[in-house]
Amino acid sequence: MTAPTPLRPDGAARDAERTIAAHADVLRLIVGDSHVLTGPDLPVRYTQDLWGSDRVGVASVVVRPGTPEEVALVLRYCHDQRQPVVVQGGMTGLVSGGVPAADEVVLSTERLTSVGAVDGAAGTVSAGAGVTLAALQEHAAAHGLMVPIDLASKDSATIGGCVATNAGGVNVVGYGMTRSHVRSLQVALCDGTLLELSTDLVKDNAGYDLKQLFIGSEGTLGVVTSAVLALRPAPTGRTGAFCAVADVDAALRLLGALRSRMPGALTAFEVVWSDAYAVLDGTGVRLPLPQGHPLYVLAECQTTRPDDEAAFFACLEELSGELLDSAVASSPADLKAFWQARERIPSEVLRMQPLFGFDVSVPARELTDCLAGIGERLREEWPGVRLLVFGHLGDDNVHIAVATGERTRERKAEVEHIVYRAVSACGGSISAEHGIGFEKRAFLGYTRSAGELELMRTLKAALDPRGVLNRGRVLPWDTEEER
Repeated sequence: MTAPTPLRPDGAARDAERTIAAHADVLRLIVGDSHVLTGPDLPVRYTQDLWGSDRVGVASVVVRPGTPEEVALVLRYCHDQRQPVVVQGGMTGLVSGGVPAADEVVLSTERLTSVGAVDGAAGTVSAGAGVTLAALQEHAAAHGLMVPIDLASKDSATIGGCVATNAGGVNVVGYGMTRSHVRSLQVALCDGTLLELSTDLVKDNAGYDLKQLFIGSEGTLGVVTSAVLALRPAPTGRTGAFCAVADVDAALRLLGALRSRMPGALTAFEVVWSDAYAVLDGTGVRLPLPQGHPLYVLAECQTTRPDDEAAFFACLEELSGELLDSAVASSPADLKAFWQARERIPSEVLRMQPLFGFDVSVPARELTDCLAGIGERLREEWPGVRLLVFGHLGDDNVHIAVATGERTRERKAEVEHIVYRAVSACGGSISAEHGIGFEKRAFLGYTRSAGELELMRTLKAALDPRGVLNRGRVLPWDTEEER
């Protein structure tokens, strides 16, 4: 595996480090001495994504505000000084959006951990940007409610990060993306202005819904300091099955049948192609089904009515002629084992280095042709290439891991263009749930039109004219644009 190259252009980086280190004394006056970290040996969590990437940052100064007001003061100071800031949450992203350059101050939201009381009547809860998703899930569960968002990285992923990236996860097929659950936001703008965006009301159509600008903007337009999220009643139970099918069409027939027989009950519909399932061999993970089938499906439904479980079994029986094999969860332990197998796949895939990973959306009916086209084009350049595919078929999102067989990452851009060109031709998106950050910025034109990109640049210039916030993420930033 080729080691990533740190973002440290020798002379320029040293000058930048000295410049922003000079701001440290002022930042200490705002947040306290112990909450401004400096030096060359800061923890790696401030310099690289959770899963690692080609980009390793330099965290010269890390400031950790403890209140929204402190966030606002830090931003006001940095804006006045024209000092770039990169905002960090749990650093569980995959596109280097929070990875710092040497000339940036790191603003970590990790201390914004206040959690409000659950409003049982409204079904809402307020949480600071630094609250982890797991902590908020536990808080809601104590009241018989649930946070509809669920991620494999929930122990580290923060609410602010979920909002800033419009996080998806395994429950999108049943509950939707993070955007669907945000009632209101508190946001700090680049100049330190604190705004309360929208209200906690279910219906509020008084002008523009400004909070939507910041959901999914990856910290480029403002810093989310807290959010009010809508909760759902916790289901009384769950059931699920792990099935083998011949192809995507058979999987889609199963998906349609479950939605028809159990409207509103389907919460997850995961699909794993055979090559990706094969990485579980030798891991000690309990395999729900034997290896060798073309495609595997993990379907989960919530059971809130007495006949839900019977309807689930009836659906599987109805399609038994199409199922090559199946294992039905007869207990919560069985269902947990199914998920352990599914969630182990990404970490095992990542062992195959060098590896090029893609998080894309493709219309489900186009997926088979899209993957075939990607494979054919890649094999022209790398005859021994391997494609390992898995994802959330119920919401059109698949993860494609490409191992070309080469020992370097020098041709990374070629692989990316092949994959993104095919995805675009099929009407898909280059980013399903992990955003753009630095890693996908050059390919955004495959998904967004010239007019859309121009409007995005207009919004960035209006809300952050000096390019202080997350400079160069999502959109390039020309220093000549600063005003």
